[in-house]
Formats: sequence, structure tokens, C-alpha cells
Amino acid sequence: MKIKYFLLGAALFSGFANCSLSNSARAAETVINVSAKKLGAPIQKTQWGIFFEDINFAADGGLYGELVKNRSFEFTPDHLMGWQSFGKVEVRNDGPFEKNPHYVRLTSAGHRDLWTGIQNEGFFGIGLQKDAEYRFSVWARVPDGKAQYLWIQFVDQTTMDEHQEFTNTDLKVDSREWKKYTVVIKSPRTIERAQLRLFLTDERRRSGSGVMDVEHVSLFPVDTYKGHENGMRKDVAQALEDLHPGVFRFPGGCIVEGTTLELRYQWKNTVGPVENRPINKNRWENTFTYRYYPDYFQSYGLGFFEYFQLAEEIGAEPLPVLNVGMACQFQNGDDAHAPCTKEGLQQFIDDCIDLIDFANGDPAKNEWAKLRADMGHPAPFNLKFLAIGNEQWEKPYFDRLAIIAPEVRKAHPEIKLIGTSGPNAEDDHFHNGWPAMRQLKADLVDEHYYRDVKWYQNWMNRYDDRKFYTKNGPRVFAGEWACHDRGKKWNHAGASIYEAAFMTNIERNADLVHMATYAPLFAHVDGWQWRPDLIWYDNLSTARTASYYVQQLYMINRGTNVLPTTVAINGGKASVNPVPKGEDGVFASAVIDREKQEVIVKVINTKGAASTTSININGLKMKNVVTSVAVTSLDCSDYDAENMPSKPERVSPKQSTLTTLKSSKSTVTFDVTVPAKTFQVFKIKI
Repeated sequence: MKIKYFLLGAALFSGFANCSLSNSARAAETVINVSAKKLGAPIQKTQWGIFFEDINFAADGGLYGELVKNRSFEFTPDHLMGWQSFGKVEVRNDGPFEKNPHYVRLTSAGHRDLWTGIQNEGFFGIGLQKDAEYRFSVWARVPDGKAQYLWIQFVDQTTMDEHQEFTNTDLKVDSREWKKYTVVIKSPRTIERAQLRLFLTDERRRSGSGVMDVEHVSLFPVDTYKGHENGMRKDVAQALEDLHPGVFRFPGGCIVEGTTLELRYQWKNTVGPVENRPINKNRWENTFTYRYYPDYFQSYGLGFFEYFQLAEEIGAEPLPVLNVGMACQFQNGDDAHAPCTKEGLQQFIDDCIDLIDFANGDPAKNEWAKLRADMGHPAPFNLKFLAIGNEQWEKPYFDRLAIIAPEVRKAHPEIKLIGTSGPNAEDDHFHNGWPAMRQLKADLVDEHYYRDVKWYQNWMNRYDDRKFYTKNGPRVFAGEWACHDRGKKWNHAGASIYEAAFMTNIERNADLVHMATYAPLFAHVDGWQWRPDLIWYDNLSTARTASYYVQQLYMINRGTNVLPTTVAINGGKASVNPVPKGEDGVFASAVIDREKQEVIVKVINTKGAASTTSININGLKMKNVVTSVAVTSLDCSDYDAENMPSKPERVSPKQSTLTTLKSSKSTVTFDVTVPAKTFQVFKIKI
């Protein structure tokens, strides 16, 4: 658009807090002044985003569409974990895939009425939708060359009907060599907790009389996100796309560190054919004894290729996090880390450089780029950012990053590197971390703060502090953050309203904060370990929380530039935030979207009572605007309300239109009443 249509002065309008107001504006409890006379800081595309970590069964059993648990029989110490076996079933370890050598041998039980088979429980059951199609696949062989059949059944063991099975399909296996077999099965019913049963049979569905080897048993919905066979669960991935995030951080989090270095997340194990990606014990398997899941492993079916592909498809910049040569500091002493020498850290240096080549390299010149192309993406993923280390602290971290970062920069100076200031946002580790990151010339610094309501009330001006956050040097990446209330660690609306208010502080300081990603992202209702979380799901449906809608309202109303904004309450002094620390009040920020030709004002009332509010856009004339305001409201006044799959829209945005605009000189004004505990977005078309 042509900026001259609304920018009426070359300099920031001094004293805009004292502009001429209507009588009703003078009587308003809250006066919000937005200056449209000069553009503020540009807003990064990455300012609002998402953070993925495989906690709460976020990957297998969640975003990743696989419905079979332990599909390659690699869980330990019990290789049949997740499976029930009957008849003659033997686990063997000389299979066709080097990194997943285990498989099962099914042998005739010796009588036509004695059955051999296996049955999988899925992830808290297998969710099936009526008339939906599911792609069953298996790697199998018959060692003696005698054809055998798999009788594939979807079963419901809780049913009171005559038959447990409610669909039946035969699959003929006739090769001595390992071969992949596939069949599509339609479910005749909707069921949340089905199981998958496989019998060894002959062509007449009698008990098999021979031998069959079975490996990598898989079941996916045919209708995955974007139709990928090794794809994402559609409704869960769609919830990410609907957010419109600018950046996607993956794969963690603490799983990047691992309980030990041997158990850390290693991206090179997550690429290539899914059948040959080794499993890994999930770092969250046994961290919380009060939510203990000894069967929580990572199949790595959702690997780095899939992460990059998903980021591309939802329109977000990919932001991978790699290990810095350290296991989790909370769980280990300093002797658990890799030696702090270039030789001791060479593997971690190579991991960083090779990942950039995998994402961006020329397939004709680089083996990792060739692997990307062979997996179906010849074009580069255009990686721009790389984080090295996750919420580590002090000298063990600083010294290792000082060795790794220069080597990565030497190989790829175009990549922006992200360091960390530790696990907290106000302690000694944090205050030591920032100077160290400045010295190491990190491009961004990752801050984490999972805190209660009182903390957020006291930190609403966090990024206004330009003595600590200097003009030059690293920018802020708020990489993991969420609000909860004491004793109420779930996604209740009462905490979400403070998240919305805090985000005004991030938005008006867009020159400093270039990224912010709420965390964690996902949780299964039957398998959570940490809360609050942005999106909840069971085996059939999802729920977008009040916090989700807060994030979404910022993401879809990001704008291109900040507009300077002040708030005055009860005739007091206008300020970017006049609310005393630890108190409720009215918070606001504003942006302009030059592409969509919109001024967008966000107003959050955290008080327990409504606020009469006058909003003044200084530097606009009525002839330059559409004479109506689109209003989106998120009512969080039901403090304990939460959205879960059983009640997914208990708290959700509502749309309305405001038409009572007024004009005084070069100011457009509209008066509103912002309800208690409500987040409102006002959108004015230019």
C-alpha cells in the first residue's frame, strides 16, 4: 500500500497521549492512544510460533499418524511390549533392517483349532472412524516358501456384541525374501479404543500350518495431513496450520539433551527409510513417577525430514535444536558430558554442519543433501536458524558452545545461531548467560519461563528494560513459556488472559523479541505428563485450548510494523503499561499490516470488572478508513473453564462489528466497553 494514505507526519507525534478527545472519551476509564504517524519497529515473520517436544505422547500416539505401538518389536526390555501374543510366537533378531533387527516368527500351533497370532493395543487404544480407510502394511516372508495368510482384524474386546472383530481382511504372503505387503481396510464403525489382531492362517482361514516372519507392522489413516503415507494425523496437524505460526522449533526441549548422552535425540537416526530408523527411549518415559509410562519410546517415524516438511507445509520457518555435547544438567554431574575439546566435540560439530547441508545443500554435491532429495524433496528447505543447546547453563555450556559455534559459522556463515540463558528467566544462571551469549555473538538467546499468574503480573514490562536488553547484540527468543495458576496447572481460561496481556509486552518490543513459542504444544488426554499444553486430543478428536486461541489471535493479526501505543487509566499518566506490578488492569498494543492495509489494536482486560475504554488512532482521518471495526473477543471470565475433547469450544473467539467511529482533527476514535477478563482484537481497514 502507499503509506502516505495514513502516515500524516514524518516524525513521531510528540504528546499524542494528550490529543483532543470527545466528551465520552474524557469520561472513559481507560484511554488507549495509538500513533499511526510513523511506523514503529518491523515485526519479524518469526515473532509468533510453536515449539514441539515429544512429551505427553506428542509424536507417537499424537501428531504422528502411526496407530501401532512398537511396530518393529524394538521396545526394551520386553520386545513384545504393546503386543499380546498367542500360540507359537518367537522374537528373533536377525531381521532385514540393520538398525531394527528384531521381528517375530509365527509358527503353526499344531492343530486347526489352535491359533498363533499377535494383537496390538495401540496408543491407549486405536481410534477408528466409520467409513474411513486405513493403510495396513507389513514386512513379511515365509522362510520355507509355502504361502501363508495373515488374517487382519480390527477388534473391540469391550463389546457386548456377538463378535469381537468388526472387520476382516486377508493378506497372502508368498515370498521367501523379505517384502513389503500393503492392504487398505475400511472401518465399519467409529471406535476410540480398538485393537489390531493378526492371525496366521491358510487360504480358508483355518489355523496356519506353516511359518511366517513378520516385521514393521504399521497402520495409518489413508487420509493423513497432505496425504503423506508416513504422515501426520490430519486433525492434529490442521490445528497447527490454523494457527499460522511463523516459526516451528523442534524436536525439543529436554529430549535434545537426553537423560544420558547415549539417549539424546540424534537427528541422523531419524532420516532415511522409516523401517531402518532405530527407536530411542523417550527422555520423558520415567522422569515423572507420578505420571509414569515405561512404554514411552520414540519410533523416529516423525524425524527431521518430516519436521522440515511439516514446517514448510504450515508456512513456518524451521528452527531445529541440536545437542551441544551435554546431557541433562538437572540429572547429571559434569562428568556426563562430552570432553570439552574440539576432538571431543567433533561429532556435535559435524551434526550441526551436516544438518544444514541436509536442509539446504545441493544434492549433486553433498551426501546429506542427496539423502534429502532421495526422500522426496530435491529443493532446499531454506533453513535460516539453528539452536545449539537447550536451557543449559554456566561454564560447561559456555565453553562447549565457544568451540562448536565458530566451526559452524565457518562452514555456514549465513545461518543465525541461537544460544540459551538457562532454564529460568531471572536467576543467576540467566544473568550470567546473557553476557556470555553476547560475548559469543549469538544471534538470539533462548529464554524459558513456565510461571504462575503472579509472576506474569509482575513482569508485564519485562522487555521494556533496555538497560539489560541492550540495543545491539543478541535478540530474544522466548522459546518455552506458559502461564498457570498456583494449584491449577491446566489450561484454564484464567491463566490464558494473562498470557494475552504479557504478549502485548512482546509485541510492542518487536525490535528486541524476534521469536516467541508457547510450550508444550501437545498432550494426549490419557498420556499427559506436563500441563498446561496448547492442544489436547484423544484418539478421535482434538481440543484447542483458550491459550491456543490467544496464540492464534496474535499470529493471524501479526502485522508488519509496531505502532506506538500508550494506555492511561482513570485520568492518570499515559504509559506503555500504567498497571502497577502485581495488579490487574488494561493492557494494549497495536500494529499495522501494510500488506492487508489494516490497523490492529489488541486490548486485554485482566480485571474482574468491565472497563469503559476509548481507543484513539492518531494520524488517521475518517475519509481514509472503512467506517466499521471488526471485533474479535475471547471471553476468559469463567476462570476455571477449559477446552478438552469432550467440550472443545467452551472458550472460543466470537466475532462482532463496531460502527460508531468518530473523528476529531486527525484522530479516529471509537468507544467500547471491554468486558472483565476478556481479550479483544479491533481491526480497522484503511
